[in-house]
Amino acid sequence: MDRDLANNPQLIQFLSQEKERAMANEVVAKITSSCWDKCVDKPGSKFSSSESSCLSNCALRYMDMTMLIMKRFQQ
Repeated sequence: MDRDLANNPQLIQFLSQEKERAMANEVVAKITSSCWDKCVDKPGSKFSSSESSCLSNCALRYMDMTMLIMKRFQQ
């Protein structure tokens, strides 16, 4: 029975999608944590313009570096 599950293409696709979703969630959590610590001094009901700008730039840099690292591993 276990062998049947391992050969089920729908199950394999589902597990692959769940793995990708978990990896994406992990990246978002890392970006949130890193950028929050760097950019937000005093949490309030709204971000200041400088905090918003910092968070945006931080997230973009993080994603750029993640893509660069992934490309290097693929080579």
